[in-house]
Amino acid sequence: MLTFEAVIYLLCVFTSALCAWLLISAYLRRRQSLLLWSAVCFTLLAANNFLVFADLVLLPQLDLSLARSLTALAAGIVMLGSFIWGME
Repeated sequence: MLTFEAVIYLLCVFTSALCAWLLISAYLRRRQSLLLWSAVCFTLLAANNFLVFADLVLLPQLDLSLARSLTALAAGIVMLGSFIWGME
């Protein structure tokens, strides 16, 4: 049975995946680069949230902290890079 924390982790996965899907659909309509990079960022955040769920609920015996940190770092770099290069 899922605990309250597990449900919250899954809700975070679904929320960030929904945001990524909405951003992708908006990008396909408008073709603005900031929408694309935001969608990539939220896709990476969804992956990060799934890794948190997997690390703490599904596979507590494994240490997935490095993978979690790398996906969070990649999401931040993508978003920051899109802001920097989007200013030109």
